[in-house]
Amino acid sequence: MKEKLSALKQRLTEAYDIQSAASLLHWDQTTYMPPGGIEARGRQLAVLERLAHQKFTDPEIGRLLDQLRGYEADLPHDADQASFIRVARRDYERRTSVPADFMAEFSDHSTRSYQQWTVARPDNDFASVIPHLEKTLELSRQLADFFPGYSHIADPLIDFSDPGMKTASVRQIFSRLRQQLVPLVEVISGQPATDDSCLHADFPEDQQIAFGKTVIEQFGYDFNRGRQDKTHHPFMTKFSLGDVRITTRSKLNDISEALFSTTHEAGHALYEQGINRDYEASPLGTGTSSGVHESQSRLWENIVGRSKIFWDHFFPRLQSTFPQQLQRASADEFYRAINKVQRSLIRTDADEITYNLHVMIRFDLELEMLEGHLPIKDLPEAWNERYRSDLGLVPPDNIDGVLQDVHWFHGTIGGSFQGYTLGNILGAQFFETALTDQPTIEAGIATGRFDTLHQWLAENIYQHGSKFTPDELVQRVTGHELTIDPYLRYLRTKYGQLYDL
Repeated sequence: MKEKLSALKQRLTEAYDIQSAASLLHWDQTTYMPPGGIEARGRQLAVLERLAHQKFTDPEIGRLLDQLRGYEADLPHDADQASFIRVARRDYERRTSVPADFMAEFSDHSTRSYQQWTVARPDNDFASVIPHLEKTLELSRQLADFFPGYSHIADPLIDFSDPGMKTASVRQIFSRLRQQLVPLVEVISGQPATDDSCLHADFPEDQQIAFGKTVIEQFGYDFNRGRQDKTHHPFMTKFSLGDVRITTRSKLNDISEALFSTTHEAGHALYEQGINRDYEASPLGTGTSSGVHESQSRLWENIVGRSKIFWDHFFPRLQSTFPQQLQRASADEFYRAINKVQRSLIRTDADEITYNLHVMIRFDLELEMLEGHLPIKDLPEAWNERYRSDLGLVPPDNIDGVLQDVHWFHGTIGGSFQGYTLGNILGAQFFETALTDQPTIEAGIATGRFDTLHQWLAENIYQHGSKFTPDELVQRVTGHELTIDPYLRYLRTKYGQLYDL
């Protein structure tokens, strides 16, 4: 059995190595590749996608998994070897449901669609991406149909990112959360507007990037196993557990853009850098779900990076980096500015109170598209109407409207956006548990030390990779299933103090 397990690991390692090579080409496309490389890049990625898919779905892998059933059954559920076999079987069954040619076609299309989006967004040219989105929608539906028996066509797409979640369960969570958030937005919107002028001055990009790097190094991000570059839409990518990279973007007149993009993506990277190194190039060697992954990015970006104790320590350092720009600001004014609650058009710039409303809009729209109720050509109008009804704003153009997010232009329509709100919920649930287990965490943050928090997260979440399902992990770490209560306590406490509610 050990020989069979070794043979299975070797075959899967080859597949993961091909997949990592494709990820490297994706990263290059979004950072340094000249526009003239797009035709060849689409072809190259399609080849690698096909090869990886063929490796992952090799019938010999299926035979080895069948032969290892008895061995797996004799092991404890949480044993590494049992978990390896169990997760490999889940992935194998999922991948063998989809033809290699289809995956290659989707990869090639996504490459071209992304490149067109990078041109269309600054030009406010939604018409040019309509054919791309129509094909993405068609391919997304086809992908879902490879997994018959679903209750809703989005269910398989959601399950890819957040195993165990279904459309109905996401809708239920969103409905409960929305009932609490909308009145809170209304109450805060009736308060005098917070002055955030200290965020808007001429902040040189290189200094912004350098400051962000010092912060995430103190978080624990290891630059010996990572790097940071610029891109259109920030992301984290991993080529191995020893090479976990992040990207960011900046605005010269808004210091919060690069800072919080950097801390957000560093949260993702800390998760991946913390995975057990024995899980390299295996089914266990990545985060367990989109929601759990987002819990880490949102925890480090918001719960830590936008906290008062964080800025009581870091603001003097930021002020010394930008003495002219911040000479008249105080730490308290800066803290209030970065936590300003204001209805806005851009999801990634949204405050913690309104952010989830942006996610819910996208989630509902993609369900309508998948159900066939919303043609792509009508998407801008539907988008604008939802922003009018939900946030009282109408985008002046598609740049700040339907073209703002990369997701539908570089992946499926359906299955990704719910992870952001699930992450907000889980981030608060994990952090509340961490504070109970380690009461000195906040005292550490107040002095610029994050090792206690980082170590707790590594021991309880990071090291396990995909060993446990999201539900298993949440129950194991917090002793409860996913619940919105800690998140609501966090928001009400923080913003109750900020706005004297």
